[in-house]
Amino acid sequence: MVVHQDTSTNQSEMKQLFIPISVFLFVLGGHTLFGQTQSDSLAIQQVALDYIESQHNVNPAQFARSAHPRMVKRTFWTDKKTGKEYLRETFTDAMVLLAETYNQKGDQFPENPKKEVIILDIFDKTASVKLVADDWIDYMHIVKLNGTWQLVNVLWQFNDSKDH
Repeated sequence: MVVHQDTSTNQSEMKQLFIPISVFLFVLGGHTLFGQTQSDSLAIQQVALDYIESQHNVNPAQFARSAHPRMVKRTFWTDKKTGKEYLRETFTDAMVLLAETYNQKGDQFPENPKKEVIILDIFDKTASVKLVADDWIDYMHIVKLNGTWQLVNVLWQFNDSKDH
């Protein structure tokens, strides 16, 4: 017994599958083209660690090597008199000074401070990173300029937003 199949239906189904498969392969190829290397991932992680460890270690040079000179760190803050929230900004020079002065007595952090670095995304020469510390989180943007990964943006908040 010979069964006759309608080839026009099969061809139509094949065409419908071709487009999504083609798009998938194109996207997959794009990630390969701009995918990070292991050394990029390690360098990005080191930028985030230098950022936090510079405060642990009272080492302003460690912070300075991780940050672009025009880095900006932001958070929301609450005016104690009015109760209104506003955007508070800190720049590289103030962060270098913080790294130099904040933990001089060694009492600002636990003995084994939490410093979990999570790379959220890397694309070519930009990366988004989440740093989970003891009392706060930092979302970071890191850029590769002239072959070096540098911190350019930080958005942070305390774990308990009432502390702002």
